Amino acid sequence: MTGPLQGLRMIEIAGIGPGPFCAMLLADLGADVLRVDRPREVSLGTPVAPKFDITRRNRRSVAIDLTHSNGAEVVLRLVDQADALIEGFRPGVAERLGIGPEPCLDRNPRLVYGRMTGWGQDGPLAGSAGHDANYIALTGALNAIGHADGPPVPPLNIVGDYGGGALYLALGVMAAVFEAGRSGHGQVVDAAMVDGAASLMTPVYGRYAAGLWHDVRGRNVLDGGAHFYGVYETRDAKYVTIAAIEPKFYAELLERIGLVGDDLPDQWDEATWPNMRARFETVFKEHTRDEWQALLEGTDACFAPVLSLSETASHPHMADRGTFVDFGGTVQPAPAPRFSRTVPNLRLPPATSGEHTIEALGDWGFKLSEIVKLQESGAIGRRDDD
Repeated sequence: MTGPLQGLRMIEIAGIGPGPFCAMLLADLGADVLRVDRPREVSLGTPVAPKFDITRRNRRSVAIDLTHSNGAEVVLRLVDQADALIEGFRPGVAERLGIGPEPCLDRNPRLVYGRMTGWGQDGPLAGSAGHDANYIALTGALNAIGHADGPPVPPLNIVGDYGGGALYLALGVMAAVFEAGRSGHGQVVDAAMVDGAASLMTPVYGRYAAGLWHDVRGRNVLDGGAHFYGVYETRDAKYVTIAAIEPKFYAELLERIGLVGDDLPDQWDEATWPNMRARFETVFKEHTRDEWQALLEGTDACFAPVLSLSETASHPHMADRGTFVDFGGTVQPAPAPRFSRTVPNLRLPPATSGEHTIEALGDWGFKLSEIVKLQESGAIGRRDDD
């Protein structure tokens, strides 16, 4: 096992979306993350075969029935040796199962207990169901994304689940683990997607307070309102991106696409942006995406082609850096970020539910006789290929 988090032991109570993504990030960086799955494979969200549920990678799975009378005690035995635990239940569910913060911290006072929800552990909506689009809708982020003449556009589930959820949970857990190393005391981390997504909007709220951001879509520099920051269709019905914000980069862009002359308005005259966007649209439809790529890529015009999922891994820059790898027969993003000395790697393909139950419980201090009794009682699953 390699990576800067080697030696960190963490329990992941299996869930969907940001929880598994957070666990993947930490496992990719070397943490020994033990995933607690249900005894039988179930669909927790959109159905996908375990092999292709890439966020399960780099960790082992044990199958524990948390509704069984002995299920909670198995988890608490694991907690005894863990640095952290993360769960993504609605508020109160972990408590009802007997694995909430109180019993866990009683067993291990140094434990960091990470809680991942959309609405947070308290507040009027805390007990309500929801998903990414709902959470970012309350932060101002969703309203800011989309064209001026259309509705808000959900940015996949990147802003809420992964940006505002998983990354903030990972940051919070690691900050609390660092603090516990000095104080000797664990704590609960309440990571809510509404909080994280709102935090991601901090610069926008600053510009809005300064009067530099219009509270409508398509009127601002970074939301496609400015002609020099956006997406343009090419002659072959593909797309390219332009992001020439700085004047010297904008000047180079204009020169390279053939838009020069005294009739060009000041770059920052917002009243001229719609007309300039129309001119840019005409220009970029004169050539194919690949032709524009040959002309602009690698220059200071701030250009990149819009690639499909099937094209990304073969792009020369991405291929040179090894941003995508083929692991277990599935092309996927490599661990990130990169470290000069403690280099992360991919060790385990996505596990099926309970695939490592016997092996992992043994490594975490359970005797084989105990494991057999727990299997016979139905508290844990019978995997390790039986």
